[in-house]
Amino acid sequence: MSAEEPKIAPAGAEIADENASTDLTILIQGVLQQTQDRFQHMSDQIIRRIDDMTKRIDDLEKNITDLMTQNQIDPPQI
Repeated sequence: MSAEEPKIAPAGAEIADENASTDLTILIQGVLQQTQDRFQHMSDQIIRRIDDMTKRIDDLEKNITDLMTQNQIDPPQI
């Protein structure tokens, strides 16, 4: 067989190629979905932590204001 002769694909090779392509597509979609799920989970955690930090800062400001009031200290003028 010379290098010049056209190669003839065996019967069903196109179907196998389509199946491999479909399998690859499904695999890539699965990986992308997992990545998206992980980013969503991390984003939710970050938002929860920011909300928690905001609450802590608000509580701290209130406590400082209460302490200043108890000690009759005027709050700083901004």
